[in-house]
Amino acid sequence: MSHDAANVSLDGFNEADRADAIAILRPCLDVQRWCEVLADGRPYATVDELAAAGSVAATPFTADEVEGALAQHPRIGERSKGPAAEAALSASEQAGVDPSDAAVAAALAEGNRAYEQKFGRVFLIRAAGRSASEILGALTARLGHSAEDEMPIVAEQLREIAVLRLKGRFTT
Repeated sequence: MSHDAANVSLDGFNEADRADAIAILRPCLDVQRWCEVLADGRPYATVDELAAAGSVAATPFTADEVEGALAQHPRIGERSKGPAAEAALSASEQAGVDPSDAAVAAALAEGNRAYEQKFGRVFLIRAAGRSASEILGALTARLGHSAEDEMPIVAEQLREIAVLRLKGRFTT
């Protein structure tokens, strides 16, 4: 079974050995403990059941888990250079970010730099369903946070992205 395929059948995931199941989940969220909890919770009757489990698995994420998972995320407005499955998921998530709007693209790039300088990590937001202007507004607002206030927001955004990726990756 290809772990890098864009879509995976739920039946194939349910029947995979544990190591393969974990590898299948990794493009959705590269947090080992989260992948293990979901793999060990099989079988799932529906993709929605898997997504519901993903929304609470490994709660709360540790700071190290968040930082490790962030290493896989591209900056908002940039495309992922990761594995094909992850790149395809990222591209669809950022569909509302139009790189042809030069002013917004420049503001996002500057905001990304400011965020990385302040927090030492990439700015993360569930981009799916949000316009570039909405994302820029959230980025600007979150630049006003302290590191302590920002960490739970980042962890929640990671989880929201992971759940969306589960729903997009698995077929019934």
